[in-house]
Amino acid sequence: MLRIPRHPRLYSYMTQKPPVSPLITIIGATGTGKSQLAVSLAKRYNGEIINGDAMQLYAGLPVITNKITTEEQQGVPHHLLGCIGLHEQTWVVGTFVKKALATIDEIRSRGKLPILVGGTHYYTQSLLFEDRLAEEDEGEQQSKFVPDTAEKWPVLQQPTHLILEELKKVDPVMAERWHPNDRRKIQRSLEIYLQTGKKASEIYAEQRLRKQEEADATPISTTRFPTLLFWVHADADALQARLDKRVDTMLQHGLLEEVETLNDFQANEVANGRSIDETRGIWVSIGYKEFKAYSKARQNPDMAAAQLEKLHAEAVERTNIATRQYAKRQLRWIRIKLVNALADARVSNNLYLLDGSDVSSFNQAVVEPACDLTAQYLQGNPMPEPTSMSSTAETMLTPKRGYDLAATPEKWTKRQCEICGVTCVTEEQWGLHVKSKAHRKLMSKRKAEQQRQNGERS
Repeated sequence: MLRIPRHPRLYSYMTQKPPVSPLITIIGATGTGKSQLAVSLAKRYNGEIINGDAMQLYAGLPVITNKITTEEQQGVPHHLLGCIGLHEQTWVVGTFVKKALATIDEIRSRGKLPILVGGTHYYTQSLLFEDRLAEEDEGEQQSKFVPDTAEKWPVLQQPTHLILEELKKVDPVMAERWHPNDRRKIQRSLEIYLQTGKKASEIYAEQRLRKQEEADATPISTTRFPTLLFWVHADADALQARLDKRVDTMLQHGLLEEVETLNDFQANEVANGRSIDETRGIWVSIGYKEFKAYSKARQNPDMAAAQLEKLHAEAVERTNIATRQYAKRQLRWIRIKLVNALADARVSNNLYLLDGSDVSSFNQAVVEPACDLTAQYLQGNPMPEPTSMSSTAETMLTPKRGYDLAATPEKWTKRQCEICGVTCVTEEQWGLHVKSKAHRKLMSKRKAEQQRQNGERS
């Protein structure tokens, strides 16, 4: 059993009685072992698992979406896994929350413990908090969206700079907010306007005002139900080494066949006069877009072996890079958004970080402590202070930033570095840029060039 520290500082709280209708939630970057922990907890505590990963909503394509296999599920029921078709867009956050809440009620009706696991953390956060939705998806709740916005409004399929120019015409506030290369957010803001006839900036302003009014009436945000969260973490070097091996495993298990399946589906849709929006849904899954060109090149009998090998190597590298970048985005969401949200709701003591860096000791370092903590939580016993569990926990569970940037528009700003051609959308980004080695190097070159020119004129 878990040894609870005896120092008073290390107690988070004393639960008066077992929590009513609890939820166990498992978060963390891709490749850290979240699904493995979820299955272990479900088997130990009569649980059923709810998928919280947007890509794993799609039926089929187990390799590209990195689904847990039937063998790995070990007989534990899994919900919201493989439940939508290729022709469907991934669920907006409101749809996920509605489906997940119904699933949680269904699991509880059987006397089982619901366990949420997945890497789409804005799904998770929106489910946990009654009043917290990811801002970029809130606009989608304002109207009923047409099945294919790109078909109705072709401008959404134009190059990013043209979409940005259109956004500047209808909503200059949002156009000024986004980085000029952030296609997804630029496209999303214009789409909201086209769908609703109302500026996204105005929608968000109204939502912030409403939330502020609600906060003034009820200062502390609330969670929907008692929740114990486990953050399965791995240090950067260990995780990168693990992720770099993933693409080889994906190829061994049929990645290329799944890419070809998607290519064939797309070709059939186009042949029948239906366009595909490749900027969202399954079409942006890691592995598909990186291997798409190579997959098509394999079908060309005139393609030289050397060129084919080059395309393969490039696809592998792009997949590795995309996976690492995705893991970093997941980490940033947890540290900046979710940790702050838990702090605002005064439930930070419900989040425990478990270090899964060493795969060989995963049971001892992650599964066993999680099982012990779950037992203590469900029984209403004293719980240790989460930051006392390890030095890593003490560092990572401290909010990285004292605010959520999406909820504080007064901190939005955009600055252009004329020397480097870099655009920064926050003061924090600007500060990091001007201190960067690349910027300082170009500054030195510019200064030296100016001195040379001044010398020639004199």
